[in-house]
Amino acid sequence: MKKILTALILLSFLSILLVPVVISAQEEMKECCTLRKEVTVDTVTCTAGTVAAPASTAAARCVGTYCSASAPKWGMFCILNTIYTVTDWMFVILMGVAVIMVLLGAFTILTAGGATEKVTTGRNYIVWALVGFIIAILAKAIPSIAKTIIGI
Repeated sequence: MKKILTALILLSFLSILLVPVVISAQEEMKECCTLRKEVTVDTVTCTAGTVAAPASTAAARCVGTYCSASAPKWGMFCILNTIYTVTDWMFVILMGVAVIMVLLGAFTILTAGGATEKVTTGRNYIVWALVGFIIAILAKAIPSIAKTIIGI
């Protein structure tokens, strides 16, 4: 367990060191964003593949069809699009880790050979995998929570 904890701490430290490199590699800030999903702000809906921007001239820098309904609140469309993208990735990663943990727990139980410590360890892996499944499903609720907090 100490080896896993040490590895997690080292990976976290490494990722913290890499954040400035990733940020410095970013493109110039655009005044528009291409929506990856259908986004609704208040009663206005823009479909996937359209561009949210303050005006059609700013939308010309992004690839896609301009969603003219996004003009008054184009920033909200971009924020919600980012939240949807992040939560989709969180869902996929958490589900993958949870499946691996279930398989690891099942393998530990099968190879325990009657040792109660290993059976308990395998059960704990499976319980924590179920917690991971629940958190992954709750990640899909984050956009709705963000909409409520923002007041949309």
